Amino acid sequence: MGGPNISSMAYSYIHWWSLAGVDALVGESPAGWLDARPVNKALNDNAPPNSQAAPAPEATPVALPEILQKKSAPTEKATNEPVVFPSTWPEFQQWLASDDHVPGTHWDGNRVLPVGQVGAKLMVIAAWPEPECQQTGALYCGDMGLLLDRMLRAIGLTRDDCYLATMAITRPAGGRCSARDLPELERLMRHHIQLARPQHILLLGPDITRIMTQHSLTAARGKTLEVCINDGNIATVAVPHPAILLNRPAQKAAAWDSLKLFSDRI
Repeated sequence: MGGPNISSMAYSYIHWWSLAGVDALVGESPAGWLDARPVNKALNDNAPPNSQAAPAPEATPVALPEILQKKSAPTEKATNEPVVFPSTWPEFQQWLASDDHVPGTHWDGNRVLPVGQVGAKLMVIAAWPEPECQQTGALYCGDMGLLLDRMLRAIGLTRDDCYLATMAITRPAGGRCSARDLPELERLMRHHIQLARPQHILLLGPDITRIMTQHSLTAARGKTLEVCINDGNIATVAVPHPAILLNRPAQKAAAWDSLKLFSDRI
């Protein structure tokens, strides 16, 4: 190395080591010249030889964000008691319309309430409202409603002769209900039928047929079934839901095979 800048470079090195605290080439004992000095070093240098420096205050620990904090083990919720259903017709109808404990209303859809009077000739029951009914708030509306009206006329009835209802007054996502919800919904439906006191029952669709009769819709074709309510049996017929019949007209023959069983009863 050499050149006209050698002196400037040497001065720069010496200045750097001086800033780092190196003021001698050789010392009596090793020294960590580049170790960081304590913040209170300057104060300690001026303190009496036997004096002890006051301990630095402990830093307050910084709280972790809530999402990173350790969570305590969740406690198991107490088992919910079965819902107590109102025992009179007016109270039951008001309860269906407004109470938060009605089974099935946790699906957060618009409630579609039953229509009709106690003791109707025929109680028409589906598992839950169709999407179109949920939007309008009216049971069996639109084209499926028109088809249901024709089905009723075929056995000599109109809507005024019937009590229209669904097992659940709101619709589960995708029209699929979890197995854990079904027992309470079935209990509600049987209580509903007991208060409505219909003379006959028409079940619409495979879900409600299986729940109320333990038969598949295919096995129920052309048969009079029975729903046991309060130690009494109510004559029941099961047919495909009108919404299905609109999309699968070939199933209308199966619906008629069952509907005509009411011809001599109503």
